[in-house]
Amino acid sequence: MYIESEENLRELYGFPKGRAKDKQLNALEKHAINFIEHSPFALISTYGKSGLADCSPRGGSPGFAKVINPGCIVIPDAKGNNRLDSLINIIHTGNIGCLFLIPGVDETLRINGVARISTDSNHLSLFTPERNPPKTCIELTVKEVFLHCAKALMRSKLWDPECRITRSSFPTMGAMINDQLALNEVPESQEDMIERYKNEL
Repeated sequence: MYIESEENLRELYGFPKGRAKDKQLNALEKHAINFIEHSPFALISTYGKSGLADCSPRGGSPGFAKVINPGCIVIPDAKGNNRLDSLINIIHTGNIGCLFLIPGVDETLRINGVARISTDSNHLSLFTPERNPPKTCIELTVKEVFLHCAKALMRSKLWDPECRITRSSFPTMGAMINDQLALNEVPESQEDMIERYKNEL
């Protein structure tokens, strides 16, 4: 059996109350801005013209995403693999969702809005000190913003050092890609991959 209507879903879960209902804002304020300025990592969600959704990581030094004003954030498109999935989705639909994280903090910051791909010199100049400055930025116009509770990260123990696995116990990226693509070649070692990536950061 599947739930296929919001009415049935609400019959099962009910409605948000109190702070959970009221905490949604339509612009950044001091705590949201402070969160972004301390965050070195975010997940961005977009969807394309087919309707298929996509989620992609972004990261840098704390504050890598720049707050322009309470209604606007600029996220650099750092050097990647040139798939451009998120950017192409933005061109097609213009909608975006972001989840900002801070290591050691179990709360997260959710921001939803509309996005454009910017090559504005004022935006790009915010990132000129970077080793590999971005070619473009994502300009995010804020529509919804709210702090998300700590439960998911507490359940996952994401920041707990005792829950970290030993990297050598997990397949390397090279080995996994080789298997997925049925490649008959020696996979790149984890150490070689890290050294290659360091030159591209």
